[in-house]
Amino acid sequence: MKIRILLLLTFCLNPLLVQAVDMDLPRLGGGNDRLSDYNGKWVVVNYWATWCPPCREEMPELQAFHDEHHETKGVVLGINTEVLSHDAIQAFLEDYFITYPNYATGPTSSSELGDIPGLPTTFLVSPEGQVEARQVGAVTREMIENFIKKWEAKHSQ
Repeated sequence: MKIRILLLLTFCLNPLLVQAVDMDLPRLGGGNDRLSDYNGKWVVVNYWATWCPPCREEMPELQAFHDEHHETKGVVLGINTEVLSHDAIQAFLEDYFITYPNYATGPTSSSELGDIPGLPTTFLVSPEGQVEARQVGAVTREMIENFIKKWEAKHSQ
């Protein structure tokens, strides 16, 4: 419980001031999407790996956020950072009942969104396309929703 509270505080206290960003998202089945395809919604960009226990533990939380918000307020995008076949990644996602969009980039320590010092690393991108927060370590649906509520309250004044 103490770890969850600490992570919640860390996520909420690590806002970032970054210009609007865009990036290619290499689809598992081939082709690319763009981060800007999701402008107008909050985008949770989660870097993960199959061998990472905290990554696997947070996946149901990310799926719950995506299920509740993908048609209205926000989406989750997973980015696998391993040298694995797309079929192996897809099979893993099916085993975990993960339906939010996932992409593959291979091993990386940085992206257009910022540094990726460990896994999982999650970035929260505003509807305007700006990186607003980064969390190294697992996140929960509640952490994401609370950050968005606080951000929206602060920016609606």
